[in-house]
Formats: sequence, structure tokens, C-alpha cells
Amino acid sequence: MNAGFKAPTPLGDKTLSEMWDCTRRQGDMPGFAKAITAILGAMRGEDEQEFDMARTVLSDPVLTQKVLRLANSGMYSAFGQHVNTVSKAVLVLGTEAIGHLALGLKLIEELSASSPDTGIAHIEMEKAVLAGIVAQQIATSAESRHAEEAVVCSMLHTLGRMMLTFYMPERWHDLQQRADAEGLTVDDIAPEVLGLSLEDIGHAAARHWGLPQSLINGMRKLEPVEPGEEVSPTDWIAGLSTMSALCADSLWHDDAAGAAAVQKLTERYSGMLGVEPDNLMAAIEQAKIVAAEDLTIAPLSRPAERRAKALATTRQRAEGNKILLSGLADMRDVLDTASPGQMVSIALETVYQGLDFSRAVAFVRNRKEGQYAAKICFGEGVKERLPDMTFSDSYEPNVFHAALNSDRVIFIENAKDAKFAAKLPLWWKNTLADARSFVILPLSSNGQPAGFLYGDWDESFPPIQLSQTEFALLNDMRALVVKAVERRHRLEAVVVNRGG
Repeated sequence: MNAGFKAPTPLGDKTLSEMWDCTRRQGDMPGFAKAITAILGAMRGEDEQEFDMARTVLSDPVLTQKVLRLANSGMYSAFGQHVNTVSKAVLVLGTEAIGHLALGLKLIEELSASSPDTGIAHIEMEKAVLAGIVAQQIATSAESRHAEEAVVCSMLHTLGRMMLTFYMPERWHDLQQRADAEGLTVDDIAPEVLGLSLEDIGHAAARHWGLPQSLINGMRKLEPVEPGEEVSPTDWIAGLSTMSALCADSLWHDDAAGAAAVQKLTERYSGMLGVEPDNLMAAIEQAKIVAAEDLTIAPLSRPAERRAKALATTRQRAEGNKILLSGLADMRDVLDTASPGQMVSIALETVYQGLDFSRAVAFVRNRKEGQYAAKICFGEGVKERLPDMTFSDSYEPNVFHAALNSDRVIFIENAKDAKFAAKLPLWWKNTLADARSFVILPLSSNGQPAGFLYGDWDESFPPIQLSQTEFALLNDMRALVVKAVERRHRLEAVVVNRGG
């Protein structure tokens, strides 16, 4: 079960046996072994190598995007060629580079998604993700073709700590207590207490998973070489993974002591990595920005601030839903007496306040003139633009006509996406183009569009996703407005018949 790894002592063998018992009971940490089987199979060429790798990549949209982006990067894109297919990317990059990219991505997914019961295991996993982010930024700065491999090795560099904290938290706790009592580090005390080092545990786990020897070589701890000494690609990766893991540990608390430690690390490893200390620091600063978004518990990511912001947004949305419910109650109360125009006005005001729109506009269809025109609005600076918000009711291939034809609420999360530009009509681009997201509530009576409600959020509003509750409330509101329109049509038909 130790898959070729021989512990240096009988006590070490016992520790590993306990570890494998734990992994059998709890499952490999947390499902990484399953995720990498297909990738490693493709890298080893167990089947038709290129075809298998292309298929493996295409099964994951995020990986597909990253592979194509890498193949078209300056490092690989010779003579300005453009790579549009994964099959061609396999030829350009080779299966090894793609395999490492896939391994890094899957490892980040697994580590980020896992929520260990012990806080200390969660910390070690986030530090591993942080090490990978640091390695990615530095390798990109160094324009290294080994970037993907270095990211995987950097995340796996502290695999021994992750395995121990995840599967054997009691043993980790004992190690820490003993180390504190003797004024040593956990790494110092591990060989005596466990019979092998934390690095040995990491290497044993890597062999247990069947990881390639090149990755295991890159996971080892390596001190900087002497100035002028030649650095092999394997040593370069091991040096970067060592430095990245040490950086992650120092960056974790986002304090002055950590910053000073990082500065020393850049000076020590600069010569070996072939990157100037200032450039290393710039890459690490960029890594901190990325990490602040990706991590969840590191002080670096200011989780308390983010939780407070998320809670405030949740409260705000809950209050907004109360406004939508109150508005719906008002609409039901006056359904039998209010005109369609009055119902539209109540609905528009309700969605404007309840969803905290930057602007809200009601458009009405005029069949005689063959056009839609904006009639009522809320929001700063909209009233002046109303005369320009008209368009023909003849079908055109854009998002507004599509919404009116489908008769369902349409939510556009990113109106600024370049690929979406062709679906936005000229009148919208001339009047409402500063919106980041918007909603269309089409109003159709007997299968015929009568108009629609429009609301948007500009860049000042945090990115938003509408919930199923909000979609349901908006559809209820649409239904009530349509009922008022249909009641008006029935009354008009009665008047016409009487007149006849």
C-alpha cells in the first residue's frame, strides 16, 4: 500500500500504516486521487495519447479555456499562430504541460472545496493553494515553460502537513505540544515522534497516488544553490516550490513580520530562480491580490470583512424581497379597479425599490405606430433620455425582441461582455450602455407583446445573481399586470360590441 516508499524506521512504517487506514475510512484527500486518474493515464500514454488528453481536457470547460490561453501565450505561440482547438493545443504544448495544468487546477478545486473538521487542516490546505498562486505568478514572471509543473509541486510541497492535519489531527496536536515545550518546530520534532519527516509523509502519499517521479522530485525542500552554480530544470522547480511554500507561510497573516520574511526569501532565491528580487516582490504582490479573492479563511483575504459584506448584502436582499411582496399585495388589492397604466406604475416602482435598481423604465407597445416607447421611469438621469428610448416592433435579432417573443423574465449578468455586444440594440447602447447587469420583464397578452419593464444596475452595485425567489416574485408581478391589460381588452370589446 506504500506504493514503493520505504519508511526509514519501523515507527515510520507504523505511522504510514495508520495513515493509509485513515484514508481508506475517510477517502483520499478529499477526492483528488479520483480526479487525477484520467489525467495521469493520458500523460503516461496508456491509450491513444493525444486523443485521450484532448478528451480529458474538453470534459472540463475551465481547463479547456486555460489550455487554449496557454497555447496562445507568448511563450508557446510561434510566429503569431492562433490555436483554436484543444487537439492542436496538445501538439503545441505537449501532454506533460497540459497534464500539469490539469493537475494544478484539480488540486486547487479539491483543496478549496474541502471543508475539514479541523481548522488547522483547513489552514494548511489554504496555504497550499496560496503557495500555488505564488508559484504561478513567479513562474510567469520568469517566463518559464515549467510553470504548470511548478504550481503543482508548490501546492504539494507541504502535502505531509496536509495529510497529517487532515487524517490524524490528534497526532498533529501532540507534535505541536511537544515542539512548543522543547522550543522547536513541528518539522524538527516529527522524525523522533513519527519515525519519519513530514516531507517523507508527503512523498509517500504522492507515490501512493501514483504521481510521476518528476513531480515528486519537484516537491522536495531545496536550499538556494551557490552563486554561479548551474541549476537544472528539476532543481529550479524544487527551488521555486520551496520558496513558494515558505512565502505562503509568511504571507498568511498579512503582517509586518511576514512581509520582512518574504523580502529575505526573495533575496535568497533570486539568483537560483533567475529573477531579480524586485521582480520577485512584484510577482508576490500580484499573488496576494489573487489570493485575497480566492482564499476564505486566511487573514490575507480579510474573511471577517467579506463575511460582514456578504451578510449585509443578504440582509439587503431580504429587505428587498419584503418590498416586492408588499408591492404585489398592493397590486392584488387594486387589480379590479386600476388601469393597466396604473398597474405598470406600481410594478415599476416596486421592482425599482425592491431590487435596488440604478434605473427602471416601462416600455409600452403602440401598435398603430409599430413601435415600443419608454413611458415611465425611475432613476437618476433617465428622464432626459426617454425620447431616445423607442424602437420598431418588427422583429430584430437582439435580446429585447428575444425576451418579448419568449415571454419570460430575462436576466443579463454581464452586459459588457464583448461577445454579447451584437445582441444589444443601438437605442440601448445610446441610452443605457453604462449598465453592467439588467432584467427584462416582458408583458404579453394572449400571446401578443404589450410592452415590458426594464431595470438595471450600474458598476457601483456589487455583482449580482437573482435568486429563484426573486424570479418567482417578478413572474407574479408580470402576471398581475397582464391580467389588468386583458381586463381592459375585454371591457373594450364589450363597448365595441354594444356600439355595433
